[in-house]
Parts: sequence; C-alpha cells; structure tokens
Amino acid sequence: MSCYFMIDTYIDIESGRGQYDDYIAKVKPIVESYGGEYLIRTEKVTSLSPLRTPQRVIIIRFSDCDSLNACFSSDEYKLIEHERTESVDARAVIAEEV
Repeated sequence: MSCYFMIDTYIDIESGRGQYDDYIAKVKPIVESYGGEYLIRTEKVTSLSPLRTPQRVIIIRFSDCDSLNACFSSDEYKLIEHERTESVDARAVIAEEV
C-alpha cells in the first residue's frame, strides 16, 4: 500500500531561506532515488485555521512505508537533514493508504 509523507513548513523570515533552499535542491534526488514521488511542493497555501499557517506544503507518495523509512533514515539524507532542522520548523505526518 502507498505511504504518504506530508509536511507543513514554517519559514523564519528573519533567518532567510538560503540554507533551506539548498536543502530543497539536495533532498529531491534523494527522495526520488527511494521511489518517492512529489505530488505537491508549493508555497501557494491557504490556511483554514489561524493556528496552522504554513508557508510551504509538501506531499510525497512512496510505494510503501518501508521505502519512506529507508529514505529518511539513509546516510545520504542524514548528511543534509541539519540544513532543514536548522532553518525551518517543519511538521510532518505519515499516512498509509487503506
């Protein structure tokens, strides 16, 4: 069954986007090498809740959760993960298709 990785990203305007943009460029080929397919990568987000107002939303589909877990626990990903954690507040959820 497909597994979906959904991320809300909150960008600190004062810190700028430099490091996060570098991360975006590096993460896409890693995700794709594990079979991840980007369904949505957008900053055109309309929030329906004042408590949840992300500046960017990403949805990635993997063929299964094992592939998703392998991707985000890989050595390649671990080398760049700090570029995301140091530059944005990202909140992710994983949903399995039923």
